[in-house]
Amino acid sequence: MDTLLKTPNKLEFLHPLHGYSEKLSNSASSKLQNQELRFGPKKSHLKWGGFCVRASSGALLELVPEVKKENLDLELPLYDSSKGVVVDLAVVGGGPAGLAVAQQVSQAGLSVCAIDPNPRLIWPNNYGVWVDEFEAMDLLDCLDTTWSGAVVFINDHSKKDLDRPYGRVNRKQLKSKMLQKCISNGVKFHQAKVIKVIHEESKSLLICNDGVTIQAAVVLDATGFSRCLVQYDKPYNPGYQVAYGILAEVDEHPFDVDKMVFMDWRDSHLDGNMELKERNSRIPTFLYAMPFSSTRIFLEETSLVARPGLQMGDIQERMVARLKHLGIKVKSIEEDEHCVIPMGGPLPVLPQRVVGIGGTAGMVHPSTGYMVARTLAAAPIVANAIVQFLGSDRGFSGDEVSAQVWKDLWPIQRRRQREFFCFGMDILLKLDLPGTRRFFDAFFDLEPRYWHGFLSSRLFLPELIFFGLSLFSHASNRSRIEIMAKGTLPLVNMINNLVQDKE
Repeated sequence: MDTLLKTPNKLEFLHPLHGYSEKLSNSASSKLQNQELRFGPKKSHLKWGGFCVRASSGALLELVPEVKKENLDLELPLYDSSKGVVVDLAVVGGGPAGLAVAQQVSQAGLSVCAIDPNPRLIWPNNYGVWVDEFEAMDLLDCLDTTWSGAVVFINDHSKKDLDRPYGRVNRKQLKSKMLQKCISNGVKFHQAKVIKVIHEESKSLLICNDGVTIQAAVVLDATGFSRCLVQYDKPYNPGYQVAYGILAEVDEHPFDVDKMVFMDWRDSHLDGNMELKERNSRIPTFLYAMPFSSTRIFLEETSLVARPGLQMGDIQERMVARLKHLGIKVKSIEEDEHCVIPMGGPLPVLPQRVVGIGGTAGMVHPSTGYMVARTLAAAPIVANAIVQFLGSDRGFSGDEVSAQVWKDLWPIQRRRQREFFCFGMDILLKLDLPGTRRFFDAFFDLEPRYWHGFLSSRLFLPELIFFGLSLFSHASNRSRIEIMAKGTLPLVNMINNLVQDKE
């Protein structure tokens, strides 16, 4: 949904940026043919059917260009390992989350080393955000396109007009802005992957794949969904948001260029294929679209959440049928995206020596897949905690510093909020297409403060209870019965988790 932030890392996963909807994406044509994607230490996995789709979608995929990696033309100051200096902070991962923390910690005068295999590489994904979220962070100059509002198509006869401006992130501008501030603040860069971390009382040793060892007082894992450094101690069984998107030149499209299409749940494009329509009825997908002009548009077919995740080939097949029904003839494809976002699941071990942020720290919105705005808003919290402890004269140990950062990142209010969002995800996992339509029909009829706050993680438990009651009152009788039937067990689980979770 919305921003599905995606950046490559090990799988290669990246950090979602939106409001983050973080979507994991291997841009313009990473071919995931028959590749197995693995998440987390328990090796839970999805097996994609790859591009083994029917001829109709194959014709579309033939238009996908070769991968063109674009790098920023910036001279990065490099870390000199020969000096044996212990830096205050080592940031592993060069996505938006990692660079935001690096920028803010270095601005306070602390030494920072940013470690990433491709530090100059422009993030390859399309990120969408609510304009008010970027405005609050003074990042409006990093939006290259904005729409006055959004639209949700519930079905062929009903749609919702959302009076909330939406924008696409100019990823080149955002990364360039962050890197330039890091450079001016004295951040050093090291182009490599961290393969191991050894902790001592006052510092940690980061062993890189090029043989270099970097010493740091605090280690921040900002590598996204790969969770290569942050530790989890519970079984990992999340839901998965899966999407396939293309930035395309088309003959024409039927959408208003002043509105982005937040969700299109219509399924009349599948009337000619009852087997595919039945699959879509059980586990529905929707269209997310950003029309830049009458002939240039970003189109993404998205499975909101499923367990296990849908196969990419299935989603591509649904997209091709939708585009044909809408009369959209694709002339060329500038980029394509394969997005996988783990949603929900347990939080990491709290606290632990390595600090996390973004996907690796469980910050993806469990009900929506959003993460970018939430992550960028959390960067000052992480940075301030690091600066406060490392900048004092009390000589805190590495464990003490990390414990405080985790405490500030995941206070009990945020943990309770996340439990409610996981409750919402558990209900969405059980809804078929008619149930999903009824849910969002009621959701977008709520007062804007409720649905704005829910999507942007601004509501906390007391407000979320009122949100839930309001949603229930706006729902149809059939939807209420469905929510009670399918939400009772998740509700009991949520209450049990809330009772057990204490300060």
